[in-house]
Amino acid sequence: QVQLVESGGGLVQAGGSLRLSCAASGTIFRINRMGWYRQAPGKQRELVAAATTGGNADYADSVKGRFTISRDNANNTVTLQMNSLIPEDTAVYYCSLRNIYSNSRSSNYWGQGTQVTVSS
Repeated sequence: QVQLVESGGGLVQAGGSLRLSCAASGTIFRINRMGWYRQAPGKQRELVAAATTGGNADYADSVKGRFTISRDNANNTVTLQMNSLIPEDTAVYYCSLRNIYSNSRSSNYWGQGTQVTVSS
C-alpha cells in the first residue's frame, strides 16, 4: 500500500501563487509516476501535471507556462508550483502515485485531495 499526504492549497486571488506538496510512503516501486490531478464541481478529474522517476513531465495545456512540477525521488515527494492562478484553476487537487511494474501492469494511488480556490 501507498500513503499520500498532501499539503498546501487554500484561497488566493487571481494572479497569485500557491504551492502544493505531496509526500509518499509505503510500497513505492523504483519506477513510478507522481503528479497532480484536479476535479472541479460537475467536471471529470483531469491531469494537471505528472512526472516520472526518470524526469519526464507532462502538463495539461491549460497550465503550461504557469505551473511547474518537481519531484525529489530520494524522499518520494512531489511539488506543484502554481503561478498566475486564474478562477478556472479552482478545484480539488489530488496527489497521485502510479507504480509502474511493466508496460501493462501498474497500480495507482490517490491522496485525499486539497481545495484550491482562486477568486476573481
